[in-house]
Amino acid sequence: MSETAPVLYTFRRCPYAMRARLALSASRLDIRVREVVLRDKPAAMLEASPKGTVPVLVLADGRVIDESLDVMRWALAASDPEGWLSADAAETDALIAQNDGPFKRALDRYKYPNRYEAEGAEPLANRDAGLAFLTGLSERIAANGGQLFGPAPTLADMAIFPFVRQFAHTDMDWWEEAAPAPVKAWLAAHKDSARFRAIMAKFPQWAPGGAEPALPVAG
Repeated sequence: MSETAPVLYTFRRCPYAMRARLALSASRLDIRVREVVLRDKPAAMLEASPKGTVPVLVLADGRVIDESLDVMRWALAASDPEGWLSADAAETDALIAQNDGPFKRALDRYKYPNRYEAEGAEPLANRDAGLAFLTGLSERIAANGGQLFGPAPTLADMAIFPFVRQFAHTDMDWWEEAAPAPVKAWLAAHKDSARFRAIMAKFPQWAPGGAEPALPVAG
């Protein structure tokens, strides 16, 4: 184990943490994992990033990166063997902004309607709003040979698909019936990929002095 390897605080099921782990795995850097439970956040994580959300990447020199897209870009700037940064940067940023803004808002109100009762959120209306975004993704996927910017995955695919996964899993019966075929196939392929299976490995909750396993690399 490298004594200077960056340390990643992560929570297995969080889509923001998923996309960070995907990029870190693709970079093939040595990253050490501290799996946390969000209702029992370790003091070391809160000291590094008081906002208390994952992912949090603590670099060997003590610098902290605590936004998921920043973690992805840091990893790929260091090592991008699969060319995830090959797509147009402005188009990539715009598509991810749609995902992280309007689509994530609709997703939350569809998946967790009880949290938004005070604002009168209607889950089915928000499902429809999410579907409109997914229809646009599906058209891109069909036109570009299987991924959002071409036949091979790029940063946008990996930043977005964990959220599409969460949307689909809210009601899988509806998803199988209503979602456009290209986006369904795209999501299924990413979920079944060796890399996604690797970064979804289960680790015990980290405690000070506990093991820090290496982030799995696959692909």
